[in-house]
Amino acid sequence: MKRTHLPLNALRVFDAAARHLSFTRAADELAVTPAAVGQQIRALEDVLGVVLFRRTSKGLELTDEAMMGLDSLREGFLRFEESVQAMQAGQSSHRYTIAAPSEFYAQWLAPRLAQFRATNPEIRYQLVGGEEVDFTEANLDLAFRLTEGPGDLEGVRLAEPRKVTVAIEGAPDDWIVWPGAPLPEGAEPMLQVSDAGHALNSVLAGLGKAVLPLLLVEKAIGEGRLTVLDGPTDGQRAYWLVAPRPQWRSAKVRALRSFLGFE
Repeated sequence: MKRTHLPLNALRVFDAAARHLSFTRAADELAVTPAAVGQQIRALEDVLGVVLFRRTSKGLELTDEAMMGLDSLREGFLRFEESVQAMQAGQSSHRYTIAAPSEFYAQWLAPRLAQFRATNPEIRYQLVGGEEVDFTEANLDLAFRLTEGPGDLEGVRLAEPRKVTVAIEGAPDDWIVWPGAPLPEGAEPMLQVSDAGHALNSVLAGLGKAVLPLLLVEKAIGEGRLTVLDGPTDGQRAYWLVAPRPQWRSAKVRALRSFLGFE
């Protein structure tokens, strides 16, 4: 019989029924009805061409054919469990591969990763720059992205999509523009840059003013390095923590999410 044709669910039911010698108790363990257990056993007997149980005055008994295969079956299930535990151990590794925009990393993420590692000194990080890094190609565990939503990924929003117009004290009244941050009607950009991080660095250098995500500039505003000229106002995009479902459910990603306050 090919592996793809193995009746694994029926074999699991058989194992439970053999341990309890009772369809009712097996059903309780498996959270199904006794009738469902009986149906699975009959289907398995049809596939194997043997009788697995016989009823006696004392209750259910295993046939000789059932006894002959039971030890190997249970050894197989044990190996399955060991395989699952090994895969889960890999998921709970202390090595994180993270993608994040560079300035978001510097302003928001890096201090929090430092705090996380202070309580978990065995942790190691690998940082990948950029927002659209492919999870498979970069073997990412998680990513931080400025976006309107998680798309096809699992995700949690780090803060409301709020934006502010900022500049340093004494900066010229010139606009710095980046994709996704439209200027007021009639305004002309003095400088066009590729992303919010470049816009922030340009503002901090005194080149002008820009509309930026509040989460990105909160630290600089709090430190007095930036002055708020307008806002906060509602925006479309926010910073999200995202990952495909397998990574999202892994032990190590859950641990970091919990530390950051996003269950």
